[in-house]
Amino acid sequence: MIRVEHIKKSFGDTEVLKGISFTFLKGKTNLIIGKSGAGKTVLLKLLVGLLKPTSGKIWYDDVDFTKLDQEAVRRIRMQVGMLFQGSALFDSMTVEENIRFPMDMFTKKTMKEKRKRVDYCLERVNLEGVNDRYPSETSGGMQKRVGIARAIVLEPKYLFCDEPNSGLDPKTSIVIDELIASITEENNITTVINTHDMNSVMEIGENIALLHDGHLAWEGSKEEVLKSGNELLHDFIFASPFLQKLKESAD
Repeated sequence: MIRVEHIKKSFGDTEVLKGISFTFLKGKTNLIIGKSGAGKTVLLKLLVGLLKPTSGKIWYDDVDFTKLDQEAVRRIRMQVGMLFQGSALFDSMTVEENIRFPMDMFTKKTMKEKRKRVDYCLERVNLEGVNDRYPSETSGGMQKRVGIARAIVLEPKYLFCDEPNSGLDPKTSIVIDELIASITEENNITTVINTHDMNSVMEIGENIALLHDGHLAWEGSKEEVLKSGNELLHDFIFASPFLQKLKESAD
């Protein structure tokens, strides 16, 4: 579980986050949604320690992340997996080398142990046998799955995903969503997803935070979205004509 309490973040005179309090639940897919400029990316960077809050606290279970020294932060980060928006694979490394990279950096496992773990992670994302390929030899969807395999290679307690479906076609996006959701449930991970993909919201949104102008404007689950009377949520979710028709049919 990760909990933020009254988090504020300013850049100069501009206050981007204005007192956010929210709990990201363990074993659930926790989605941060909102329009561009709402503060989603800033909140995600605060959660992983790339930025420091102006005020407020961030708790990893019972540990105050905002009070930790550099070494303690490093220990927390070893429990964190990160799936980047553009996959962020190393072009000069093979798929296996990319996935193995965190183990090379943070563990003392033997090469045999590392290769066994790489093979397991590739099998888990349905990419058996692509160990020796380079990222340029794989599709965008495959690169996302390699990114997921790398994110889970250290068996993280916390998984952060920044726009995981960016640049993907709808069918592949569904595959990525289902993969993240199943890995979250199987391993009881606290997963946090920054997204504007409405399919993700309606398919895997177990715990959703809507940000608007730096505030927490709504929180709930995918089951509560269609029934919510929150105007900001309505305007955001049902901007698509297709989803507006879905809402009307539900009514």
